[in-house]
Amino acid sequence: MIAHLRGQILAKSPSSVIVECAGVGYELAISVATFTELGNEGATAALHVHTHVREDALALFGFAELTEKRLFEKLLTISGIGPKLAITVLSGISAERLVGAIRAGDHATLTKIPGIGKKTAERVVLELKDKLDDMAGATPQTSATPSLGAVADDVLSALLNLGYPRPAAQKAVEIAAKDPANAEEFEKLFRAAMGAVR
Repeated sequence: MIAHLRGQILAKSPSSVIVECAGVGYELAISVATFTELGNEGATAALHVHTHVREDALALFGFAELTEKRLFEKLLTISGIGPKLAITVLSGISAERLVGAIRAGDHATLTKIPGIGKKTAERVVLELKDKLDDMAGATPQTSATPSLGAVADDVLSALLNLGYPRPAAQKAVEIAAKDPANAEEFEKLFRAAMGAVR
């Protein structure tokens, strides 16, 4: 089971990315939200991965944010929603708005998402409304965070993987990167950021 990949972006489009890890290129289906967070071709990407196995296929789905992956997996528990529709849903609405719409029982917002009709929207609300308590910290996925450089991006990714919320991690990396002595080395910058995180 592949749960996380870090490697160089060989190619990307709004629906997929190819990431090279140790000489192997992995193709992952992605949402538009994840696409906007990824760097350009040649940059390093760190993605949370859902491995979907069927009798006739093995597919990988990549997410820049753990919240988005968890929402994807919750959507898969609903009858009538497969991985392709789940990734389409996450491309059509930010994670934060999706959680808000489900909690509020906002069928109108859900039915505006391509592939979600009235009955599916009702099922999503009915089955997930009380299962999103751990999603309180869902963060907006709609805009890319400006890059501070490759080393800083790696440190930010490491902090996010440790479970720190993005705003706090981003601020800590920005503070730590102000010292030129930290900016070029991952270990130094990571330690400084860990000290600055609130």
